[in-house]
Amino acid sequence: MTLIALRRARVRYGPLEALHGLTVAAPGPGLTVLLGRNGSGRTTALGALAGTVPLSGGVVEWDGTDITRLPAYERARRGLVLVPERRAVFGSLTVRENLELAARDVSPALAAYPALAPLLPRRAGTLSGGEQRMLALSRALLARARVVLVDEPAQGMSPAVAARTYALLSGLDACVVVAEQRLPPALREASALVYELRRGTVAFCGEAAELP
Repeated sequence: MTLIALRRARVRYGPLEALHGLTVAAPGPGLTVLLGRNGSGRTTALGALAGTVPLSGGVVEWDGTDITRLPAYERARRGLVLVPERRAVFGSLTVRENLELAARDVSPALAAYPALAPLLPRRAGTLSGGEQRMLALSRALLARARVVLVDEPAQGMSPAVAARTYALLSGLDACVVVAEQRLPPALREASALVYELRRGTVAFCGEAAELP
């Protein structure tokens, strides 16, 4: 059992406060969804969990230990993977080289996303948006992380590939936290834990089926 959480987290960007004492807890193995429109704080919350966004107040906890001052690279060493919305792949490297940064054996990534197989020799920067998302997520799958944080995982994907993506994320033996503007159709009947954020606070917490 893994648990990563923000406790009374506050984040400021200059004079503006993006998170107003936010408390969210993501258990794993399992899927937690942070829902919210642009400006709701969902991306900031992911960054705070990953250590790429500093807190101005509150704490980040991992399995009950305060890791607020632990830098992002140390969190990564302990098994945390962040897949940001943008710049999630190394554009100058080939698809194969991107995958091999995570693991020598890339076959699990190709089994997850067979469409990547013919793209292995291509530069990642030449891929479409959906193909780049598949590549970024494949690297996260290969890493066998304890905590996986993903901002808009299915961006640019077809509905079928998006549904497969959420099936893959839901099946990971990890604590998985994703940020989305709206609840994906693939999760409407799932047992995912959902937090709806509005202006840096929690407006709803419950299972996906309980969303109003």
